[in-house]
Order: sequence, then C-alpha cells, then structure tokens
Amino acid sequence: MQLFGRDAHGRDQLVAWAFVLVQLVLLAAVFLLPAGGDWTTSGRLSNAARVLSLIGLAVLAAGLVNLGRSATPLPLPVKDGELRSNGLYRYVRHPIYSGVMALAVGSAIPSGSIAIAAAAVALIAWLATKARWEERRLTARYPGYSAYAARTPRFIPSWRRRARD
Repeated sequence: MQLFGRDAHGRDQLVAWAFVLVQLVLLAAVFLLPAGGDWTTSGRLSNAARVLSLIGLAVLAAGLVNLGRSATPLPLPVKDGELRSNGLYRYVRHPIYSGVMALAVGSAIPSGSIAIAAAAVALIAWLATKARWEERRLTARYPGYSAYAARTPRFIPSWRRRARD
C-alpha cells in the first residue's frame, strides 16, 4: 500500500487522515479556546449543558466498546472488521460521532464564546461530511450496510421509527 500513491486505496488513506486531522483541530478549538463573554448562561442551562457533555462522553465510550476490534480512528473499515448493528449501533449508525457532537455542544453552550460555538458547529458539519464519506466505503465493504443504513438513523435516534420495528 502506498500512502501517497496513485491507487484508490492510497487516496482513501490520505483523505481519511485529512478527515482525522481537521477533526482534531476543530476538537482542539472547542476544548482549548478560552471562554468568552459573548453571552452568559443561566445555572440551569449550564447544568443541562454539562449533562449533555456527560451523555456525549458516555455515548462515545459505549460506541467504542461496541465496535471492539473494528474501532479505528480512520473513517475506513478495518481489514478484519465486521459490521456492527447491535448495542448503540442499533439506534444510530455513528454513535461515536453523535457522542462527540453532544460533547462539543455541551461544551460550547456555557463557554460564552462565539469562536467556540463556531468551532462546535464546524465540527458537527465536518463529522456529517466525514460520515457520508465513510458510509460509501462501508457500503462497498459490507453487503448488508445499505439495508442497515435504510433502517437506522445516522446520528440521532428516531424513537418513533424504532417503535415500529
């Protein structure tokens, strides 16, 4: 495998690493930029944001545990991985991304910083783009992925939809 070669696999590796690098930069912006004075939040809203962050962290961790050996930082299926559609993956296709999004929003709300809020919004948009790119590779790798994607929401569970299943 050539990292910078002309083959499709090499290009996919390069793009995958670019997705991860930009994601890390946006995460750093969300969590390392200084809080601002652009707005203030009430105690209740700040507490709700903290709870959202904790939920996000728990969802992220559970998603990693559910993936097991298929976990990778890259948005590419691992060679010997398997399609997961149990645990949190029964409710959403990308619970790790959902957890990161909740963590970012929960951090941005009480920050009082437009820059942090903008970084959180950019991170959510980036993860949505990354998920769509990744799903094309998952569809090619796993024969059942299209059917799984048709019945499972990408980031936010649809309880009404689940009730019909």
